[in-house]
Amino acid sequence: MKTIKVFDTTLRDGEQSPRCSMTLEEKVEFARQLERLNVDVIEAGFAASSPKDLKAIEEISKNVTKPIITSLARLNKDDIDKAYESLRFAKKKRIHVFIATSKIHMENKLNMTEQQVLNKVKEMVKYAKSLCDDIEFSLEDATRTEKEFMVSVIKEAINSGATTINIPDTVGYITPTEYKEIIEYIKNNVPNIDTITLSTHCHNDLGLGVANTLEAIKNGVTQVECTVNGIGERAGNAALEEIVMALKIRNDYYNADTNIDIKEIINSSKLLVDITGSIVQRNKPIVGENAFKHEAGIHQHGVLKNKSTYEIINTDDLGINNDNIVIGIHSGKHAIINKMKELNLEEYLDNIDEIVIKIKEYLETNKTIDDDNIRKIIIGNVKVKRK
Repeated sequence: MKTIKVFDTTLRDGEQSPRCSMTLEEKVEFARQLERLNVDVIEAGFAASSPKDLKAIEEISKNVTKPIITSLARLNKDDIDKAYESLRFAKKKRIHVFIATSKIHMENKLNMTEQQVLNKVKEMVKYAKSLCDDIEFSLEDATRTEKEFMVSVIKEAINSGATTINIPDTVGYITPTEYKEIIEYIKNNVPNIDTITLSTHCHNDLGLGVANTLEAIKNGVTQVECTVNGIGERAGNAALEEIVMALKIRNDYYNADTNIDIKEIINSSKLLVDITGSIVQRNKPIVGENAFKHEAGIHQHGVLKNKSTYEIINTDDLGINNDNIVIGIHSGKHAIINKMKELNLEEYLDNIDEIVIKIKEYLETNKTIDDDNIRKIIIGNVKVKRK
């Protein structure tokens, strides 16, 4: 089974989400949590973007020692110098350089020809390599780049010293089948591709970020770039927790796993929400409030007999020990009996049919019901049947 490196970019790409900025202290706190989560790489920021970002990367480098710390840089000397400066305290450092390679970006943003881009890759990757052994190179908007040119850029980057090549789906445009074809084309046309780490960075504009990432893993990629809770530009990035748990639960299919400590997934999610105020939708996989909750009677009956009937993830593995049975308008007799036992109301069990009716009458005008309300409904309205 192959081990997939997890490159977390919550502190860089994730923080670029509207209203998700963090203070220096919050960035350091979250980086420490990422270390507990056991990610392989932390992209701590974009040093050239501001003095505050550079300072934050420095402080993270001082306080976090286990993961590789990386700073993003455009392919110019000033960016690369600032990235290197920000990493001077890092025990393990990586400079992450990038340039756009799609026609739409080269013509409208860079005003550069293909040859000019190739020249810049050769010159600046070599310069970054002179400062740091570990160099990641990203082809921005790779999935809208012509394949022949993509291969030329990758060859130049590897020959100039890049140790990781990242193939970003920058605008969330690609489909899993197309992404597979891109990875296959690269592997078939870059002779020394096996000498470097091949990486993904998938955005979620069409809701395919995780699907594309998993398809790339299936086809030989060994590093994934992602964020906690899937935050990031626009519709966000591929969600770390979804990728990790998909590999964990379906390792029979992917033949791959990560080094992530899954008991820290929920803690990481909650800390990010506390710091940024970003809301996690209730039905969000893995970390959503309803991810392991059951209200429908048929589901509740199955789960009460055996959790695996409707839960493919063992919640104990994630450190989740809360009650997964929710009493609601769709609940059946088995769930209400179970709740009555929890509340030590077994003496009323002979009245279960009447109790179910009264609870559902209450829920017709109230969306939720708590334990106190259940007690009041049963004790205040139901007479115990004496034998």
